[in-house]
Amino acid sequence: MNSLITFFGIESWKPVLTALLLPPVPLLVLLLVGARLILPRRGLGWLVILTSVALLWLSTCAGTAQVLTQFALRPPSALTPDQVQELKAQAKTPTAIMVLGGGLEPYAPEYGVSNLRYPSLERLRYGVWLGRETGLPVGFSGGVGWAQPIGTPEARIAGHIAATEFGRPLKWIEENSRDTRENAALSVPLLRKAGITRIVLVTHGAHMPRALKDFQAVAGDSMRVDPAPMGMARRVELPALEWLPTSTGATDVRTVLRELIGRWVGA
Repeated sequence: MNSLITFFGIESWKPVLTALLLPPVPLLVLLLVGARLILPRRGLGWLVILTSVALLWLSTCAGTAQVLTQFALRPPSALTPDQVQELKAQAKTPTAIMVLGGGLEPYAPEYGVSNLRYPSLERLRYGVWLGRETGLPVGFSGGVGWAQPIGTPEARIAGHIAATEFGRPLKWIEENSRDTRENAALSVPLLRKAGITRIVLVTHGAHMPRALKDFQAVAGDSMRVDPAPMGMARRVELPALEWLPTSTGATDVRTVLRELIGRWVGA
């Protein structure tokens, strides 16, 4: 599917197509279909409407996202303290921590410059922390995404934040990629040229299965790619609240479904 999108030269449509495929758009369309069916086929029409409403409800529940993550995405576990120590023990081997971007703000008025969106900042923070704990060099991959055709490359912003706010300058900055496939296609050769034979990949847990697959495909047998997912903590809430509509639940469900769509189309 991704090759078909590339063939027609509509890569810039990816954000729009993704938005149309994610809730609530398909479910609202289904609701309208049910309403149209009420007059000619009353029973079927109400069945479609009730199904649409139920799915709309579930699409805004944190519990739905947790179930989909566990059974559909199946992300790898976060690094344990022992695994972090193992990385530290091998700090002299040609290993690199590579953080993947998760979005930017073209202009943040409170700072007067471009800034990272919170997913990117969370990933950068963990990557910098992991670098500090293990002594491994850290890189960042991310340019200007398809949804933002102009602006400062994400990796350049990350490099500035890492150096000035975290006090840990980045070793590598890959600032031309626009999606996960390009993160892998451009980062792996950059690290290979530097003599790196092992990559510790940092991104959110939900994004990790797709990112890991893309990096392993480019790295082949010449480089080892190990996942270091973050953002894996489960929110402490009453069980009942997990099945009530919330804005957080809607965001989480959209995130999981976006990853499943990305896996399906090979993006």
